[in-house]
Amino acid sequence: MTQICLVRHGQTEWNLLGKLQGQTDIPLNETGKRQAEECREFLKKSEWDVLITTSLMRARRTADIINESLELPIVEMDHFKERHFGEGEGLSREEREKRYPDFIFPNMESYEELVDRVQVGLEEIHTQFPDRKVLLVAHGAVINAVLREFHQEKAVLEHVKLFNGCLTNLHFKSERWAVHSYNEVGHLSEHSKS
Repeated sequence: MTQICLVRHGQTEWNLLGKLQGQTDIPLNETGKRQAEECREFLKKSEWDVLITTSLMRARRTADIINESLELPIVEMDHFKERHFGEGEGLSREEREKRYPDFIFPNMESYEELVDRVQVGLEEIHTQFPDRKVLLVAHGAVINAVLREFHQEKAVLEHVKLFNGCLTNLHFKSERWAVHSYNEVGHLSEHSKS
């Protein structure tokens, strides 16, 4: 059974300010680095086979910090890059609500396009790493898409805020992906929960 532990990247200044990042390449802030370190301390207690990340620096740096103890092969897969939010990127929630009250931004990647590329990436993981334990550092909209597509209790997900540094676990069983747990933050200190 292929298992994936999705790790949401650590916090950035834009996360802190409520700005929509999308594919804008923003680095981790100090809290984000601490979150990655706390993920590392928790994840090193288990055996993993590979660490996958995206090329966006907030995910790559989170992966590098986690990998300081694990020393796993790192693979970049941009199927799991954050959703492109077009002209919504860089705007605060207030600015987004004012300019785009329907939350549809010009030049935005559609939800269907996001899901399609994430599904391709998951298939690639299952094919390349069958029956392996995979760490995957990814992004909020990607993890939300995985939850919406594969979680059995979709109504539960309506009001879930994914924390930076949270863990979500997927298993490939009976020819399909299933969410085992999501938005786990027990490994994060109170100062790191954001």
